[in-house]
Amino acid sequence: MAEPALSALADAEPAVFWLDDRAAPPPAPALVADVDCELAVVGGGYTGLWTALRARERATLGDGGADDVVVLEAGRTGTQASGRNGGFCAASLTHGAANGYARWPGEMAVLDRLGEANLDGIEQAVHRYGIDCDFRRTGALDVATEPWQAEELAERARLPVTTDAPPPLLLDADAVRAELDSPTYLAGLWERHTTALVEPARLAWGLRAAAESHGVRLHEHTPVTAMGTEGGRVVLRTPFATVRAARVVLATNAFPSLLRRLRPYTVPVYDYVLVTEPLSAAQLATVGWRNRQGVGDSANRFHYYRLTRDNRVLWGGYDAVYHYGSRIEPRLDQRPETFARLARHFAETFPQLADVRFTHRWGGVIDTSTRFCAFYGRARGGRVGYALGFTGLGVGATRFAADVVLDLLSGADTERTRLSMVRRRPTPFPPEPLRSAGIALTQWSLARADRHGGRRNLWLRGLDRAGLGFDS
Repeated sequence: MAEPALSALADAEPAVFWLDDRAAPPPAPALVADVDCELAVVGGGYTGLWTALRARERATLGDGGADDVVVLEAGRTGTQASGRNGGFCAASLTHGAANGYARWPGEMAVLDRLGEANLDGIEQAVHRYGIDCDFRRTGALDVATEPWQAEELAERARLPVTTDAPPPLLLDADAVRAELDSPTYLAGLWERHTTALVEPARLAWGLRAAAESHGVRLHEHTPVTAMGTEGGRVVLRTPFATVRAARVVLATNAFPSLLRRLRPYTVPVYDYVLVTEPLSAAQLATVGWRNRQGVGDSANRFHYYRLTRDNRVLWGGYDAVYHYGSRIEPRLDQRPETFARLARHFAETFPQLADVRFTHRWGGVIDTSTRFCAFYGRARGGRVGYALGFTGLGVGATRFAADVVLDLLSGADTERTRLSMVRRRPTPFPPEPLRSAGIALTQWSLARADRHGGRRNLWLRGLDRAGLGFDS
């Protein structure tokens, strides 16, 4: 007889819940004739779509945009990381305050202000363009399930508040369980203003429609196979046609960059997610969740979870899987051992939902960098710009990245381009086999720290001192 947690997986479809939606737009045509344009964007996820849209919006304002924009997407718009994630749209540009203070303490006031303005800009765009993505500024609730995690949340609560946003609320066991009831919770930290929840695929599709409404030309099923320069323009080769552009933005993130020298700076990591059937009113009442926050636990190997529009629970995280040689393959989107582990952890966290079944299971690849957040730059004489390395917090940060890259390509001296975070790249990952060995040792060490009161071993302390890491 199967254990109850695994029985809940019996009917789960190997499909992405967000993409299993009749609101999906029809395919855009592949590029089959040569074109010239002012700006070409390679990649039709959040980074590429925001770049195209912001370029047109900024051109209207005379602010370093572009009048003629073409987007080239190898598959379908928003079907990779942009349509597979948990839908946490955070103001943080640094993968959380602790990471930001560890790397750029002197810039955090500026970074926090720019991050909150960026989140405001996303909310305004959602309303301006009528994007039906269930945007809700619920905030984020981080929960502690071990005493050492509760101590870390208390330390985070003492970090300086650099903006006018409400300070985070530190919750004891009774207070956090009044927000969301799990017998595993010991404490919580509720940041009430700096995170919104969205339906990620619908956000991508809405950005596509907004960009097209501004005259952006989108071509799907159009992989770029080579990039060169010719006569002062950047030349992009595709299977059936060539694009000649004055400027190019590379927005392929986890997938191999057309600039080979950038490839060591990120690694592709697989993340996995389950979604339940809709909870009944009675089932939802057993956990509370009246404020519908996005939730994450505070372990090194952490879970993230949230409610959907129709009161399903999305439950993901914990395993961050790297495959030797930075391998990316469609078959790796499904990983039964991880789905089983996630189902067991769900049952431990919410025993009162033991009768709830899962309807969808999927995985996807994200890009991670050694500093846990995006980096930016130019190449080919300043005609090619790029942003990558978002490390799982790209839903919000990609809009900021679009503005950074457009600033860089226009040669503008802005508050954004003066940031150390923008001017400096992270440390690259080593080549194989050292890359796989280092990642495996780091993952083993993180799991060990979770089992031993958060105590970091010599390897992790060395990575901390060097400003290096691996995360999902």
